[in-house]
Amino acid sequence: MAAHASVVREPFGRLQGGGEVQRFVLRNRPGMEAQILTYGGTVMRLTAPDRRGRYADVTLGYPTLADYLADDQYFGGIIGRHANRIAGARFEIDGLVHHLGRNCGQHSLHGGAAGFDKVLWNATDAAVNPSGAQLRLEYVSPDGEQGYPGTLSVGATYTLTDDDSLRLHCTATTDRPTVVNLTQHSYFNLDGGSDVLGHVLQIHAQRFTPTDEQQIPTGELRAVAGTPFDFRQPMAIGARIGAADEQLRVANGYDHNWVIDKSPDDLAVMASLYEPICGRRLQVLSNQPGLQFYSGNSLDGRRRRPDGRAHGYRSGLCLEPQHFPDSPNRPAFPSVVLRPGSVYDHTIIHRFTAD
Repeated sequence: MAAHASVVREPFGRLQGGGEVQRFVLRNRPGMEAQILTYGGTVMRLTAPDRRGRYADVTLGYPTLADYLADDQYFGGIIGRHANRIAGARFEIDGLVHHLGRNCGQHSLHGGAAGFDKVLWNATDAAVNPSGAQLRLEYVSPDGEQGYPGTLSVGATYTLTDDDSLRLHCTATTDRPTVVNLTQHSYFNLDGGSDVLGHVLQIHAQRFTPTDEQQIPTGELRAVAGTPFDFRQPMAIGARIGAADEQLRVANGYDHNWVIDKSPDDLAVMASLYEPICGRRLQVLSNQPGLQFYSGNSLDGRRRRPDGRAHGYRSGLCLEPQHFPDSPNRPAFPSVVLRPGSVYDHTIIHRFTAD
């Protein structure tokens, strides 16, 4: 057990352009640890205790900076400017059409080919304060980056608290009307097993947003009742992932947005994940309207964990609090437009317990 909370800074390599990447190791008093890179604001490692009090890494990561530079699965990064897909890599604000980089067929995914997970953030503060071990990161996205309008000033504060929670608070301001939809893209595996199909998931949502063949939302908010997307009661992820369902076929598993049952802007529990063998439990809280659950369908074993094991098929899952996919092109969805004078404000909490 750690005697006190701490924050340690370590070098983690250099980018080709010369920028130095730092790794910050945050520890809380009970003994939990989070390793965060200034490259992409990436959570490289996050430990949590099991029911016997044994700590283990519960996220998927890589051993070297070169691995992260080659990554195409968004491991652990902060996603922006707009998480998820934007149809046709275009959107319109106030009559002006903005064209984005296409990195997902004809569409834009997770901010484009070089989104916020692939830039060097500036660490402006790292210290232990009454809230816990804390790291403040900042990034200024210039007007036109990846096609997005406006200079966007983003702040992201990670706090590892003594109640075994990792909190991420993101804010953003702009000098021109733009769209903003950030999220955190860690892959979780609570017991380190070969896949996550035995994890038990609960999502507090009565509806989800079905997609077309290219995984672009149709605009429908479909009831989960009577479908494999009904996680209102805890259900093993593998129980219905192979069902004869058109939506599961399109995504080769789960890769969909759920419409969370809560009032707008309320910070609430979106989902709970439990691994019955080790007893670890993860609650995901956020103030955003949607949650993307992705069952690791594209992981293929090409890259390896720090311990040498492969990141195999469905060896990790993502629970990404965010606005709905393609929101800039869907007026009926909650708006992602940010205007000068307003502040984008997004909180994500990953809270760990064991039983």
